[in-house]
Amino acid sequence: MKKIMLSLSLLASLNASSLIEAAKDAGLVAIPSDKAKLEELIKQNAPDYVEYPTTKERVELGKKLYFDPRISKSGIISCNTCHNLGLGGTDGIPASTGHKWSPNPHHLNSPTVYNSVFNSSQFWDGRSGHLQDQAKGPIQSSVEMAAVPSEVVSKITSIPEYVQEFKQAYGKDVKIDFDLIATSIGIFERTLITPSRFDDFLNGNEKALSDDEKKGLKLFIDKGCTACHTGINLGGTLQAFEVTNKYQYANIGDFKGDSDGLIKAPTLRNIALTAPYYHNGAIWELEEAVKSMGKIQLGIDINDSDTKLIISFLKSLTGKMPEISYPTLPASTNKTIKPDLEY
Repeated sequence: MKKIMLSLSLLASLNASSLIEAAKDAGLVAIPSDKAKLEELIKQNAPDYVEYPTTKERVELGKKLYFDPRISKSGIISCNTCHNLGLGGTDGIPASTGHKWSPNPHHLNSPTVYNSVFNSSQFWDGRSGHLQDQAKGPIQSSVEMAAVPSEVVSKITSIPEYVQEFKQAYGKDVKIDFDLIATSIGIFERTLITPSRFDDFLNGNEKALSDDEKKGLKLFIDKGCTACHTGINLGGTLQAFEVTNKYQYANIGDFKGDSDGLIKAPTLRNIALTAPYYHNGAIWELEEAVKSMGKIQLGIDINDSDTKLIISFLKSLTGKMPEISYPTLPASTNKTIKPDLEY
């Protein structure tokens, strides 16, 4: 009996080892457990890192700017409004609501900000390649934060505490402009990494996943899901959509992708926390999301039992969230532009 148990244990170990190799062969990449290796990976994925390395002062400044609603025209919308760090980095609604309670005109769902540094493309149409550039878009968008860049700079520079923090972060001769404000927000967002049990598994801990999660991972690979959801973020790259069938909710919103019809495949990290799904937020349940992907992208019907196992694997991608304390923001002055709530 003891020999049989040992043999079964060895077989399980070998199967896990083979699955790890199969996952790597399929292009899946773990978040490094070593801090130095992780920082090097972040550096490779942040084009502005060489000019603006991550420092404690820059992260703290970027965090305040991320949470500061005064950056918006109304004074009530911050980056955290649509990318709520307590809600998986999203806002939990199908399409975001912005300035003057304007719904997103294309009915686009807010992607998670967690692990976004690993996306090769930002926005659903991939029009930005990195976080610094991405941060500028919503701030200026008339249906999001609706702010004028020069007024954003004016607000920040009217607050002595912010001016001092910029000097501490970038040097006493720093020029505070819109680019540097966006860069600071991006530096903070670089730190929003969520390693999971899946990463432990890929990094060699064969017991990090349950049997069902391992079965789900194998199905995820064998059915071809890694064609789009691959790399360190299991997504984050532009991909063809409606490859084999039409999306059943394509009539919700008018988004058609980039000029080539490509749409960013969202990261699957923390997917259990970021409903609703798809670019237009039309699907609320993971079961429907998985089965729809099978039909739309792979031309297959994924049965209930396989769907359940794939979802078991997807839930293993829920990571350890960084500890984020809500910052106390510096006080405005009589020179700070007042909120504009005019409708």
